[in-house]
Amino acid sequence: MRFKIAVFFVLVFGAIEAFAQNPVPIRPLQGQQRQAPPGMQGQQQQDPDRQIEEGGRRKLIDDSTKMVFGPKTTLYFFEKDVRKNRIQKYEIDTILNNFHNYEPVAKSGWMYQDLGNIGSAAMPIFYQVPKMIGTTSGFHAYDLYFNASDSMKYYDTKSPYTQMNAFWGGGNRNMLDLAFARNVNPRWNVGFNLNTIRARKTLNPSARDDNLTDNNSYSFHTNYKSENEKYFLLANFSRMKHKVNEQGGIIPPEFDENSILFAYEDAKVWLRNARASDLRQEVHLYHEYELVKGWQVYHIFDRKKQEVSFFANLNTADSLFFVNFNPDRFNNQDTTRNLNTFTVWRNEAGFKGDIGPLYYNAFVRFRTGSMRSPSFEAPNRFNELFLGGALRGEINEQWRFEAEGEYLLPGAFRLQGLFISPWLEASYTKAIYKPTSMQMMYFGNHHQWTNNFSNIGVDQVKGLMKLDFKSWALRPNVTINRVNNFVFFNEAQQAAQASGDAFMLIPGFKSIFNIRQKFFWESEAYYTILSGSSAENFRIPDWVINSRIYYDSPLFNENLFIQIGLEGRYRGDNFAMNYNPAMQQFFLQNDFNVFAYPVIDFFLNARINRTRILLRFNHLNINMLEQPGYFVTPFYTGLRRVLDIGISWPLFD
Repeated sequence: MRFKIAVFFVLVFGAIEAFAQNPVPIRPLQGQQRQAPPGMQGQQQQDPDRQIEEGGRRKLIDDSTKMVFGPKTTLYFFEKDVRKNRIQKYEIDTILNNFHNYEPVAKSGWMYQDLGNIGSAAMPIFYQVPKMIGTTSGFHAYDLYFNASDSMKYYDTKSPYTQMNAFWGGGNRNMLDLAFARNVNPRWNVGFNLNTIRARKTLNPSARDDNLTDNNSYSFHTNYKSENEKYFLLANFSRMKHKVNEQGGIIPPEFDENSILFAYEDAKVWLRNARASDLRQEVHLYHEYELVKGWQVYHIFDRKKQEVSFFANLNTADSLFFVNFNPDRFNNQDTTRNLNTFTVWRNEAGFKGDIGPLYYNAFVRFRTGSMRSPSFEAPNRFNELFLGGALRGEINEQWRFEAEGEYLLPGAFRLQGLFISPWLEASYTKAIYKPTSMQMMYFGNHHQWTNNFSNIGVDQVKGLMKLDFKSWALRPNVTINRVNNFVFFNEAQQAAQASGDAFMLIPGFKSIFNIRQKFFWESEAYYTILSGSSAENFRIPDWVINSRIYYDSPLFNENLFIQIGLEGRYRGDNFAMNYNPAMQQFFLQNDFNVFAYPVIDFFLNARINRTRILLRFNHLNINMLEQPGYFVTPFYTGLRRVLDIGISWPLFD
C-alpha cells in the first residue's frame, strides 16, 4: 500500500511537470454522461483554437504556428447513430464527474448485483427489456466485461490518439485499458482496444496472485468513407477470454461453526479448485451506399461465438458444495465439466433515408445459429427471419418522435415509441421475445432439462420530466412494467416459466444542487412496488439510493482541477438472487436476507491538463453500524475498507 501511494504522488507531480497546456474546465449537468448544449446535439462545438484560412478552410494551429491536437480533434461515434442518419461525434472524455467509479459495476451507477469483486458474475438490479427478441445463449453473467460490437467506438481523428488507463484497487484488484486510433487518411481511420483485469480473491486468497478473475480482451475497428462520400463502412473484431476461479460463497455457520461471515481474507469458502470461463468472439460489418441524395441502402453481417465452460474436481473437498446444493451427477461421478458453445450468424439488408424532417427505414434480417454441448445428442439449432422498420420526425433537436418495430416470424415482435421535448420524455415498448437457448435445453452434470416454454411478453412505459433552474435541476421519472410468462431459475435451480403476470411500478428522481458552482449534491432514488401473481419471481430492493456531495474547483491558477467528496449508496432489505457457478446463472432463494446497509466512500478526482487521477477510499463506515459489513449476494460480502487509485492519460500526437 505504501508503494502504491508513493507511485500515486510520483504520477501526480510528474504530470504537473510534463504538461504545459492549460485545460478548459467542463462541468456537465449530470454526472455520468456529458450532453451537448441545447440545440447542439449531433453537432460539434467550434474549437476556439481553430483559425479561418483563406477560402473558408480551417487549420489546427495556434499563434506559434504549432499544430494543436486534443479532445476537439479526436472524436468518436457509434454505429447506431450512423444507421439512424443522426451521426453525433463526441469529444474524448476528460471530465472529472464520476471518474472515481472506474470499474464496470461502479461505472453503471451501482445498478448491478455482482459477487463483490471486479470481474465476478453480475446481473442488473432492475428488469431490462432484452434488445434481441430472438434466441440468445442465456449465458449473460459476464456481459458487463465484454466490449460488444454494438457498443464499439469508431474514431474520427486528426492525429494518432492513445488512451492509457490504469486502476490499482486495494487487495490487488487491478485493471488496465489501452485504446489507440489514428487516421490513415482523412477518410479512413483504424484503431484497437486492449483491456485486462487481474483481481485477487477478496475471500480467502492463498497467495498474492491467487486471482478470482483473469480477463484478457482486445478489439480492432476501422471506418472508411469513399471520396465522393457515398459509401461508408464500419467494421470490428472483438475477443474476450474471461476466466474465474469460482468460490461458491462463504460457508454458512450452520454448516461449519468455525465459519465467520465477515472474516474477508480469512473467510471459509466452499470451492478452491473450480474454474469457469467465458470465451467470446465477434466479427461485425456495417456498410451503406447512397443511391441518390437522401436515400441509402445498407447491409449488416456479423458472426458471434460464445464458449462457456465450468470445471470442478469432485474428488476434492469441493464436492461438499455439490453434495449440499447440487447433489445429482448425470454425466460424470468424479468431475463436473460443463461446456456449451453458442454460435450465431446474422445478415441484414435494408434501405433508409430522409424526406425533410422525416427519417424512414425498412429491413429484412436472417439469423441462424446453434447451441452445442458434448452432452447433446444433436446441436440445438434455430433459424429466424425478421421484418422491421423505423420512423423519426424532427422539428428541431429538442422536439422529436421516434417509432420502430420488428416482427420475428412467427409469434415474436417488438414495438417501441419515443417522444422527446424540452420538458418531457416518454417511451412505450411492447414486446414478445423468445426464452434463451440455455433455458430451453441444458445438459450439465448437476442439472438437465428440455423445455417447451412459451414466448415472454412485456409492456413498458417510461416517463421523465426535465426541470432545470439556475442552481438546481430535477428529473422525476417513472417506469411501469408488466411481464407475463417470465422464464427464470427457481429455488431448485431449474429453469421455470411463470403462469401469471408481474407488475412493477418504479417511481424515482435524479437531482443536482450547487452552491456557487463549487459545492454540489447529486442524488438519485428509486422505489419499487411489485404486484401480480408472479411478482415473487423478481427480487428488486424496495429502495435503491445513490447520493454524492463534493467540492469541485480549479486551483493554482487553473493548472489543477480537483473534485473531492463523499459518496453513499443504499439498497433496501431483499432476498436477493443467489448464484450457481456451475450453470453461471442467478436463481431464486428465500433463506438469506441481504439486509439494508448504507455504504459510504471518500473520493478525490484531479485533472492536470488532460491527465486525470483518482483516489477512492471504500467503505469508510465499516464496523460503525449494527452489522460489521454488508452483502451484495447471499454469502458474498461487499468490499471492506480499501484504497483504490487510478490514472487516465490521453496522448493526441
